[in-house]
Amino acid sequence: MRSKRYLPFILSAVVVALDQITKALVVKYIPEGMVAKSYFNDWLWICHVRNDAVAFSMGDSLPVFLKYILFIALPIVLMVGVAYCIISKKSDEEFTVLQKWCLAGIFGGGIGNIIDRIFRSLRVVDFISTDLNGFMGMDRFPTWNIADASVVCSVILLLITIVLTGRKENGKEV
Repeated sequence: MRSKRYLPFILSAVVVALDQITKALVVKYIPEGMVAKSYFNDWLWICHVRNDAVAFSMGDSLPVFLKYILFIALPIVLMVGVAYCIISKKSDEEFTVLQKWCLAGIFGGGIGNIIDRIFRSLRVVDFISTDLNGFMGMDRFPTWNIADASVVCSVILLLITIVLTGRKENGKEV
């Protein structure tokens, strides 16, 4: 059934909606650069920061034209590829249904951050900060958002499913 192929995009839509709603609330109610709430003895902060780079502020000093290419154009091409993997009949030989749902989580998170980059002057809204107590030499983990969490959790689950169940080859599990 053809419509079954599009079911994973429900997850993508939920991720994008939650991501954009939470970011809109943060922008509306928390001044940029401020911590609004602290929970669990300062372990979790709800704050408002903007990231004009990618993970761990990589690329923050790049020229703007390169940021448009690397942070908008390239991710759009990658998301088209991910979407193709989700809906393509050919990919049925490569990915299980669970793996396609993982790809949909990656797609939703990617789209959520691309929306920010396009409509918020290349600056992604981040608002969740956790204390690392010096682990890996950091006091706090870099601030993140719902889209980031979706991508990371989906990639981890995708890798686990590939390792544990293997990828499909010629329609059969390997």
